[in-house]
Amino acid sequence: MSEDTQRPNDDDSLQVVEVETEGVDDEGNIVIDDLVVAVDGEGKIVATDETIAVITPEGDTVVDEKLSVVGDDGKLHAVEEDISDVEVEE
Repeated sequence: MSEDTQRPNDDDSLQVVEVETEGVDDEGNIVIDDLVVAVDGEGKIVATDETIAVITPEGDTVVDEKLSVVGDDGKLHAVEEDISDVEVEE
């Protein structure tokens, strides 16, 4: 799924694009990747927020969220990362 939030195209406006992919890896885990990207009026990426969730066949879940912004060097730098691990109780 991809969502594009339309806004006026001037230098101060940001456009937000979201892409979500789902699949099953070789071990049978469900993997969901949700990427949200903020793009400036010139089409340059200024920030990203990526969440990856892995759900095992047993029901255990690992969620990794990483927020990145563009630095003065023009490259993305992670400013926050949060990893949650939830195990199914037996």
